[in-house]
This record gives sequence, C-alpha cells and structure tokens, in this order.
Amino acid sequence: MKIESKLAQIGSQSEPVTGAVSFPVVHSTAYRHPRLGQSTGFDYTRTKNPTRAVLEEAIAELEKGDGGFACSSGMAALQTIFALFAQGDHLIVSLDLYGGTYRLLEQIMTRFGVTATYVDTDDIQALDRAYREGSTKAVLIETPTNPLMMITDIAKISAWAKETSLLTIVDNTLLTPFFQRPLELGADIAIHSATKYLGGHNDVLAGLIVTKGKKLSEEMFFLHNSIGAVLGPQDSWLLMRGMKTLALRMERHEYNAVRVAQYLQQHSLVTEVFYPGLGSHPSHVVQSRQSSGNTGILSFKVKDSRLVEPILRYIKLIAFAESLGGVESLMTYPAVQTHADIPQEIRDQVGVDDRLLRFSVGIEHVEDLIADLDQALAKAGEEIEKGELVDE
Repeated sequence: MKIESKLAQIGSQSEPVTGAVSFPVVHSTAYRHPRLGQSTGFDYTRTKNPTRAVLEEAIAELEKGDGGFACSSGMAALQTIFALFAQGDHLIVSLDLYGGTYRLLEQIMTRFGVTATYVDTDDIQALDRAYREGSTKAVLIETPTNPLMMITDIAKISAWAKETSLLTIVDNTLLTPFFQRPLELGADIAIHSATKYLGGHNDVLAGLIVTKGKKLSEEMFFLHNSIGAVLGPQDSWLLMRGMKTLALRMERHEYNAVRVAQYLQQHSLVTEVFYPGLGSHPSHVVQSRQSSGNTGILSFKVKDSRLVEPILRYIKLIAFAESLGGVESLMTYPAVQTHADIPQEIRDQVGVDDRLLRFSVGIEHVEDLIADLDQALAKAGEEIEKGELVDE
C-alpha cells in the first residue's frame, strides 16, 4: 500500500466493535482485568492507551521501524532518548542545531555526566576527530538542519557509526516519513517534533520516536513507560487527524517553498537563500538521493540587519511567530528566538547571524505569499533608504 493511502487510513480500520472510521478517544486511565493473571492488553494508560497505541503503530509503520512511542512534546521525546545514556557517555551532534536540543544537552544532560561535541555530521573526518573510544555512544543528526538547511548523508554516516557500534539518531521533523525514512537508510532511531508537520495545524504539542530492532525497541518501551512523558489520548487523536492529510500538505508546502525560494534568490535585498530544493544548494544531490521531496522550511539572509525589524513588522499574511510546519506561514528570527540559547561563537561559526530569517512556508496560495514578502521587503527597504527606521 502506498504511503498516501496509509496516512489517509490511520485508525480507520482499528475499531472492530463499532466500526468507527475515526478511532475513538479513550480517556480511561484504568482497565478491568478479566481475572487474575489476565489482561485485555491495557492496564494503565501511561503504559499503554488504546488511542495512543493506534498512533504509535501508525508512525512505526510509516517510518519502517519496529517500535513507535508518542511523547508529550518533541523535547520530551529527546529526553526519553537521552535516557539511553549514562554518566561518562559522549554524543556527536550536528553543529547547526535547534536551540532547544542544545539547551537540553548543555544545561540538563551535563548534570548527569553526558557530554556532546558539535560538528558537521556529514564530514567523516570531523566525526573521526570527535569520536572518543569507549565513551562515544551515538551520533545525533538533524537533516535538513534548522535553520541553515545543511544536509547529512544518512546512509554514509550510519555506516560509519556501525563500524564502532554507535547508534545513529536522526531528527526527521522537517521532512517527515512522507519524504524521508532514515531507518531505511541505516539509522537506528528517528525522532519527530510532531507538533510541526505531522500535526500540521499548530494545535497539538507532541513528539514521536521510532526505533529499529527488537532490543532497542524494548529498551525504549521501558524508558517511555518509566519516565512517563507520554502523549495523552486527546492529543494522540488530534495528531492522527492531522497526519491523515500529511501527503497533501507536504506536497503543497514543497511546491510553495520552491517558488518562494526562487523569488528570494532574485531579490536585491536578499544575499543568501538556504533551501535544499534549489539546484544551487551544495547538498542538493545528496538530498535528492535520500529523500523523495523537500521541506517547506527555508532561511534567507538580508543584506542589512536593520531590515529585519521592519520586515517582521510589515508582513501581514505571514505571521511573525515561532514554530514551523503548520498550514499557516510563519516567519522567525532565529538569533533571538529559536537559537537564542546557542552561544554567540557557535552561531557565528555556522552562520546564524542577525541577518538571518527562517520562513515556514504554509499552504496559502504562493502568489499571495510572494506578494506579502514583496511589499514587506519594499517597505523595509524604503525605511532604510530614508533613514526612517522605527526604533522599537
């Protein structure tokens, strides 16, 4: 069955008693046992909930994994994965990284003796230099990265990791299993901030983990249940409802993003556009090989940092807001929002500077999005030219 059909049918054939096409929300936290030593398969909802179970089975199938685990947020999913590691363990992590992941690693995990080294995870020599024999346990990859859209060759790095028995963990938030399936390329764990594209409507907070292999899946089940940062049944249902339309949405996000990126490339106030769907992207070939499509996220740099504030003030259809992956278009200023927790020297090293804007391109008509960008850029340019910048 094609992935479009699997998505549309999530939960629709899982309720045998009533035949409900939309799987019901089961709020019960406790379940009757038929007799001593017998169970319906459900005992306590933290361990297993009927609604959440349908979601978890769906994401495991979509990612071609063996275990699926729904968490209360993307950060909760990361924390659950990091519980695999112990004092003295070391991780190699993508240099261009979501600020929340960096904060969790540097301000929380270091308290437990787990450390990280940040490198370009597509560079084997950099990985070799970062590797610490006896203590390095995993490679954590964002691909594409947020916000600079750097690409890591998942198959190449997974093969490298297996040579030294390291886990390969891939954040697949920006592409989803509709466009990219890391486990098929050799990764051990795929993770999602399901708040983003999988939910798709900016109305549910969730994280998902998919594991490959029986042993790792059993260990993740233990951690998921023991830590307890599980997704509630109502949010599980909302997430499943969003996922049913994922194929249609991702196709529209990509269509719009390509055209917006092409527009920005030609604009006189824009100096760089970061989008792997463009042929000019340095990793376009790798991206095309390991995925069947492109994200709706792009970033761009304006020629003068003074343009940022008026652009964010003048956009109308596009909202100035954090987050990404919803049907509505959102623009974010990474240096002071999503990546504020990353030290200035690291931001400077990767290029997350005060001229960079990230654009989560929604599913509105692309001509309306370009028109909104055009008028905002024009007005911002006029303010700079006339020296009439508003001092906020």
